Amino acid sequence: MKQTKYAQIYQELSAKIQDGTYKPNSKLPSEHELSEVYGTSRETIRKALNLLSQNGLIQKIKARGSVVIDLNRYEFPVSGLVSFKEVSQQMSQTARTIVHYLEKEKPTDWVREQLGLRADDEVWHVIRAREIDGERIILDRDYFPVQYVSELTKETCENSIYDYLENDLGLSISYAKKEIVVEEAHEDDMRFLDLKDYDHVVVVRNYVYLSDTSLVEYTESRHRLDKFRFVDFARREK
Repeated sequence: MKQTKYAQIYQELSAKIQDGTYKPNSKLPSEHELSEVYGTSRETIRKALNLLSQNGLIQKIKARGSVVIDLNRYEFPVSGLVSFKEVSQQMSQTARTIVHYLEKEKPTDWVREQLGLRADDEVWHVIRAREIDGERIILDRDYFPVQYVSELTKETCENSIYDYLENDLGLSISYAKKEIVVEEAHEDDMRFLDLKDYDHVVVVRNYVYLSDTSLVEYTESRHRLDKFRFVDFARREK
């Protein structure tokens, strides 16, 4: 079957992005320039660009045009239950955790509802940026009930809270319930992350449970759009 014109243009532009002709974070030629190069209408070019956007190859940014997305996204096992330290140990890139906030406090009504806490319960509230190869691309906002985690230090938060919970406190982390959404970037995202021109983030909400089904953690992990990659495996039950 003969390919449509916009599909042919999509294939050519896609190949040039993937072979490095168009570098990550560079701009594609404008719709007008591409229509002249390919001898076709701007509507046809627009269809090809929309296909590139849908397939995660470009990001259309107001006043900048079509920007090539870095295909070297970092693979975080969203379906699994693993710490950032464990993931970073498998990377060839340099990774570190920056602790911006660590306080024992009374939770807001919303946080108390997420964790099923009583009115007089306290939580540890932690805000950490995850930096990979010099770019801060993930912002984690964690809440741990004080009834399970009585003490928490900056050093522990920089290293691995899960390691501390399991090996020092003897807690048995068992499973997690997760939700993934895309939201507009908040003030903290813009403050603590290298967002570039992105105004939205991918948010992974984690509810982490112990083996006795106690809810030990609520976390919002906020990822820069171009560095988030969801990978999963599913098998159809017969």
